[in-house]
Amino acid sequence: MERWFEDYVPQVVYECGSTSLDAEQIIAFAQTFDPQPFHIDQALADRSVFRGLIASGWHTASVTMRLLVDNFLSEASSLGSPGIDELRWLAPVRPDQNLKVRVTVLSSRRSKSKPDRGFVRSRIETLDSKDEPVMRFIATTIVLCKVRE
Repeated sequence: MERWFEDYVPQVVYECGSTSLDAEQIIAFAQTFDPQPFHIDQALADRSVFRGLIASGWHTASVTMRLLVDNFLSEASSLGSPGIDELRWLAPVRPDQNLKVRVTVLSSRRSKSKPDRGFVRSRIETLDSKDEPVMRFIATTIVLCKVRE
């Protein structure tokens, strides 16, 4: 898939595939990066406020990023991101729960200082099988223009 700055039109929505995390993946990620009891120990998770094992929010963000790289960002034009805003974990992610990613382009503007590229601002939503958001954030991506000034 090849997309350029001009292809990211405000209000266009992209579906970016789906994935799920099994209990072993949730525990392995959390043991390395976020070893809170409700991420790494089934018995303790069952007694927690979550009433069961849940994925780390950072794990959810990581699998979301993978789906973005595979289905939204273009290897030909993506120059990375200066950051994200408004990251919210809205609902716990449980083992074997289907997750999908939806991107809505909010705005795009060409760079004034480097006119060969532009900034694309998007709302990224990770959704459960009922299309309810479990995570949401706003991302800015720097993207090369196909037509260079």
